[in-house]
Amino acid sequence: MSYRGMLIEERAELVELLRGLSEREWETPSLCAGWRVRDVVGHLLQDTLSPLGYAAVVVKSRGSVNRTNNALARSFSGLSTEQLVDKLANESGRLSKFSPRLMLSDLMVHHQDIRRPLGRPRTIPTDRLTAVLSYPDPFALPGRYTKGLRFEATDVAWSSGKGPEVRGPGEAIALAVVGRTVALDDLSGDGLPELRRRLG
Repeated sequence: MSYRGMLIEERAELVELLRGLSEREWETPSLCAGWRVRDVVGHLLQDTLSPLGYAAVVVKSRGSVNRTNNALARSFSGLSTEQLVDKLANESGRLSKFSPRLMLSDLMVHHQDIRRPLGRPRTIPTDRLTAVLSYPDPFALPGRYTKGLRFEATDVAWSSGKGPEVRGPGEAIALAVVGRTVALDDLSGDGLPELRRRLG
């Protein structure tokens, strides 16, 4: 399946989850520091912007990735949860038209940023998981966590890198290499202490 097809399916699965959340769950802190579930969804609405619209936010944020992300989340904070979901479901695809691979990586990790704190686990389809493992979001600077280590997924056919090994479920690796510590206990290997140090 194409990156665009995987992105559409991943978004549809997230939309289905969001439509069933209570208002209290929308206010739950996500894995993204300082962001509730609704803030993460607000960030994901970047895909409703045109490239020029997104560039304007980046310029206003003086090129900072963190400031840009926070500005995007804030810009949609006045919408109701129903409006947020409808916008995500029906208006996405403008920015990702030019970078579906990048947007898939961003969306899948943020999907887990929402699911894990809510206790809503899922099995990520193999094609999507291996696609994101092979191309983690470069804006999360994964190289600072992965350099000099070998990663091997135990549930899908994927490995990468050279050095002391870190192994475990693909989802746990996908989260760890973009800075999430929540799944470190799911991993093992002689490279894990170094990965913990870098994430710490």
